[in-house]
Amino acid sequence: MSRIEDYALLGDLQTAALVGCDGAIDWLSLPRFDSPACFAALLGDREAGRWQIAPAEGGRATRRRYRGDTLILETEWDTDEGTVRLIDFMPPRGTEPDIVRIVEGVAGTVPMHMDLRLRFDYGHVVPWVRRHDDDLVAVAGPDSTWLRTPVPLRGEDLASVADFDVEAGQRIPFVLAYAESHHPKPRLVDAEQSLAATENFWTSWMAHCDYTGPWEAEVRRSLLLLKALTYAPTGGIVAAATTSLPEDLGGSRNWDYRYCWLRDATFTLQALLGTGYVAEARQWREWLVRAVAGDPATLQIMYGLNGSRRLPEQDLTWLKGYENSRPVRIGNAAADQFQLDVWGEVLDGLHLARDAGIPTDDTAWDVQLALLDFLEGNWQEPDNSLWEVRGPRRQFVHSKVMAWAGVDRAVRSVENHGLPGPVERWRALRDRIHADVCTHGYDAQRNTFTQYYGSTSLDASLLLLPRTGFLPWDDPRVVGTVDAVQQDLTVDGGFLLRYRTEHGVDGLPGDEGAFLACTFWLADALFGIGRTAEARDLFERLLALRNDVGMLSEEYDPASGRHVGNTPQAFSLVGLINTARELSGTHTETSGASGQRAVHDGTQ
Repeated sequence: MSRIEDYALLGDLQTAALVGCDGAIDWLSLPRFDSPACFAALLGDREAGRWQIAPAEGGRATRRRYRGDTLILETEWDTDEGTVRLIDFMPPRGTEPDIVRIVEGVAGTVPMHMDLRLRFDYGHVVPWVRRHDDDLVAVAGPDSTWLRTPVPLRGEDLASVADFDVEAGQRIPFVLAYAESHHPKPRLVDAEQSLAATENFWTSWMAHCDYTGPWEAEVRRSLLLLKALTYAPTGGIVAAATTSLPEDLGGSRNWDYRYCWLRDATFTLQALLGTGYVAEARQWREWLVRAVAGDPATLQIMYGLNGSRRLPEQDLTWLKGYENSRPVRIGNAAADQFQLDVWGEVLDGLHLARDAGIPTDDTAWDVQLALLDFLEGNWQEPDNSLWEVRGPRRQFVHSKVMAWAGVDRAVRSVENHGLPGPVERWRALRDRIHADVCTHGYDAQRNTFTQYYGSTSLDASLLLLPRTGFLPWDDPRVVGTVDAVQQDLTVDGGFLLRYRTEHGVDGLPGDEGAFLACTFWLADALFGIGRTAEARDLFERLLALRNDVGMLSEEYDPASGRHVGNTPQAFSLVGLINTARELSGTHTETSGASGQRAVHDGTQ
């Protein structure tokens, strides 16, 4: 299989595919992000399902790019016989999902080979394949796909294959559509018309971006990828397009990220609101309110695309995993964990949306009141932290700080927006949480906050303390914490770990790479305490980790120089957008952090 950083993304705002530099689609779940994959070679081998179109001689593409501000991928090979271009895209969803691939001759006459291996249910089921008029139909259980192309196809080794030549100026289409097997034949789109419509869709969407300044191209590409991770019917945004790409190559730190995490809310809202995408921010806020409605005691850290709660975790034993990284997991048992920070994240996100002028109704405030009632009675409880540790629950400092932030946003909602609530009681609670954190979560001898009460270990989430407004950037405790975190958690290249796995706090074997979102936080923190040149240098090194089409995964392994973890990772993309805005002076503050930033003189 390809390296994780060799993949590009196709998407239709309901699901996504990964395409390698060899012209192979190695990952695609249909019909939704969280559906079983029909191409799962990413987590096994080609017998788990893939669709490759490439020159007959094979090999890695000479170059590739997205066409302008779109998700239309153009992959080119220079061969001895000539040059050929493969145009890949997914039209924004109509009634059913489609993948369109157009082979275009650029120069000479190039022999081509196509190999389509459909394997439903994550590579577990080989479909029955037959002809239906001009189309090739594959059916198994609830799933069916329909392939249309003018190229003659033949069956070979439980695959549909074709060999053909493409001449300069010639364009040969392949259209694959999906439908539930009990439904009528789907309408197969016209490849050329669909290409024009898809280009218009993405170009029109990007026209709403109002970010200008340094790193504009990088911000725009990250916004496109973030949009591609949006589930359009509900407005939910998945954490990544994949499952079980390892944080530790060959290890067991493999998780399903095709769900929506509540803690991403504030960061994502800042990125969307700060670049002109108010409609997307509103949809995300509305998804958030719907998802968390109900008993606040049963709030989950993540939900399904439509707000569903049951995400049972299971292992797919027939898949060997990416580079033998087992187990391959679907579902996510962390959904059942108690992570205290989530209550604060939701309250902070909803307050940010209100401050930004996004229209709301009484329901949002009623939900916040219920969340505050729970927070008031449970903020002292130990939890599993934002890192979803599978070890013992502890009094994690970041969790307490976010509890403080949730109460603080309630106070500010009363003060700034005139909403009803027991503000004096909330002010007293806010002060009590603040004092508790400063007493038990701060190591005065080392001048740093710690990962959890009574520990000596550190955590990258401590960099977020001033961002929430808990303390100002120029507080000596903040400066000391930034210095300590950078010194203790930095690995080769200046990138940052979440925490030291050798301390055993997460209850898991193995190690992991540098966490990219945390490294963006470090760049923000360095900027916040006035070390501007260092912040910019770190940000540029982070940008250099992007692959040739702007993709970032969850983590980076400096030892091997490779991306690790699920991809593309929304948290990493949002980190890039927000840090670019921060360093360029176009950041959107939460009300908690405004007015507390250090003064910069533009030097070190």
